[in-house]
Amino acid sequence: MNRADYWRKRRVNKRWKRTLMWSVVGISAFLTVLLSLRIYAQIAGAPSLAVPKATVFLDADGHRAGDKFSMERRYWVNLDEISPFVAQALIATEDKNFYSHNGFDYTRIAGALLKDVKAMRKVEGASTITQQYARNLYLSHEKSWLRKANEALYAYRLEIFYDKDKILEGYLNTVYFGHGMYGIEAASRFYFGKSAKDLTLSEAALLVGIPKGPGIYSPAVNKEKSIGRQQLILSLMSNQNVISEEQAERAKNETLDFKYEEWENSKSLAPYFLDTAWQEAKDILTEKGRRFEEGGWVIKTTLNTYHQKAAEEAVEKSLPNDELEVGFVSMDPSTGYITALVGGRHYLTSTFNRVTQAKRQPGSAIKPFLYSAALEKGYTPLTFMDTSPTIFTYDDGRSKYEPKNVNGEFADHPMSLAQAIAISDNIYAVKTFETIGYKAFSNVLDRFNIQSKLQNSPAVALGTSEVSLMNLTSAYNTLASKGVQKKPTTIISITDANGKVIYKAEKKQKRKQVISSDDAFLITQLMTGMFDPVFNDYAPATGISIRNKQTRPYAAKSGTTLTDQMMVGFTPSLTAGVWNGYDKGKQMTSAEDSRATKQIWIDFMEKAHEGLPSEPFLAPDNIEGVIVDVKTGGLATSSCDQQRLVYMKKKDIPKKLCTDPSIVSDLTKKDETSWHLFPFSLFE
Repeated sequence: MNRADYWRKRRVNKRWKRTLMWSVVGISAFLTVLLSLRIYAQIAGAPSLAVPKATVFLDADGHRAGDKFSMERRYWVNLDEISPFVAQALIATEDKNFYSHNGFDYTRIAGALLKDVKAMRKVEGASTITQQYARNLYLSHEKSWLRKANEALYAYRLEIFYDKDKILEGYLNTVYFGHGMYGIEAASRFYFGKSAKDLTLSEAALLVGIPKGPGIYSPAVNKEKSIGRQQLILSLMSNQNVISEEQAERAKNETLDFKYEEWENSKSLAPYFLDTAWQEAKDILTEKGRRFEEGGWVIKTTLNTYHQKAAEEAVEKSLPNDELEVGFVSMDPSTGYITALVGGRHYLTSTFNRVTQAKRQPGSAIKPFLYSAALEKGYTPLTFMDTSPTIFTYDDGRSKYEPKNVNGEFADHPMSLAQAIAISDNIYAVKTFETIGYKAFSNVLDRFNIQSKLQNSPAVALGTSEVSLMNLTSAYNTLASKGVQKKPTTIISITDANGKVIYKAEKKQKRKQVISSDDAFLITQLMTGMFDPVFNDYAPATGISIRNKQTRPYAAKSGTTLTDQMMVGFTPSLTAGVWNGYDKGKQMTSAEDSRATKQIWIDFMEKAHEGLPSEPFLAPDNIEGVIVDVKTGGLATSSCDQQRLVYMKKKDIPKKLCTDPSIVSDLTKKDETSWHLFPFSLFE
């Protein structure tokens, strides 16, 4: 051997030695990791397979109103109580090597990584049934490396301590199938009205397809996509020889008999209310340092079952078509307790809560707060202004705004605030806004906690800034409670699984007077005018169409825009708000659409107060009622036929009779001056 061959051989030997050394190190490291994982798993022990205990909801009278599994319903069944087609379809679709791997399918993982790299984004998952079960039991669906690492650790522990059938059984009892249904038994009862053990091949394949995306593949949401995924699963089963081609074809052509509409009808008690209560309860529990996932809570809510049924009946009776949506909420002025809530017409097809989650234009329903600001700036119920057609300029003269009334007509004489709010005159409202200024109006909205961002336009006086129905109704509830703000709530108390009361709502909230009781009463009395024909002018008072159903005093205001209808009002003991419209902002052109809101409101209020004594709105000491002539604002005599009782602060009571000749010229003078009483600019 020459010298060159010698050194070449030495280099080769060194390379082999290094390769061998690194191989030994790598294998040792791998074995060390496996040993460490095994030691960790043994120390940590078998992970618990327990699922959260049911949380019970009670109504205000202590009767069961539902449970958490009305939102997350689960019925645990053993694997031998589930149709074998379910497991076959699941394994063929999600994890065909389930019974041969140790919790991780490395071939699938490598394939998924390759596809992700090629696409430069995550396009395919590789989680086994074990990993998915671990995520369902212990983790969130957050997409992060930490969550994936924890998922892997839990999956490893599950595979060590439990056999495959136990894991499969657990997965099928915990996976989410949409519409509050957790586990195959709940899903089977919901979608097909039968036990999971009786599912056919066709039914099993359809159900197995839902968890991939309950909001997409539920037949109650999208039947076409649900059937499409079922067909794919049946083809996969056939291709993997789990079933024959003949079985697959028969299952694909089977006509499915869905039962979810029957379930909805039998489980319809206040689902939107319970959603709202559960969210509020979770916030309370988090503040108390408790985990709502513990389960076992007993949550006493403010739900008045009688009010809830009255609201649902009113909604069902008055909605004219299948597209028009609804939001309804009622509250107790003395406590802020929410007594009933309807967040939409079909909870099954849409859990979106139009009371709490949607913001829409309130229209003229915002005017009571505009006029509250006006009262603080010196207005009285008998402040008269000219309400003929007017063009308003703003933005330093660069923009113009010409408001119109709903019927396109205008008054040919000065009008009082009392009449303007009764018939919802828009010229009066915009002139008021321009008179008192942006700051005064915005300040009142802030005090009432009306979370609406005002635009830089006089049109905000007519309710063009969006607000939620919950928020607006809560503000009206403050007026009903004489200007004292009460935070709306759905929770009276929360008790844990051991019977310990960890939260109790205060019966008397900290007093927060956001408007004087005098002004709150005056606005309340002004809102009773919408039901009074004495105010009829170029247009009727806005509540005349439902006056024939009215059996007691109500203070209320309606609001109309091209896309939204609202009505909110109250008695001394109950406030209610209604919204109607279309989710996609479609214009409301039908007369039936526009009538629905007021009909729902009056039907609910009459039913809710049925058998109860009529309650008057009691005037504070500084307020006095006086009979006046609506046309002139003078003290009424027998010679003036448009008479009404109007409440005033004692200092503002008129001195002249309606027959006094000077009162007409006084009205003209008032109009000339009242619009310009305050010399600041609109958005100062």
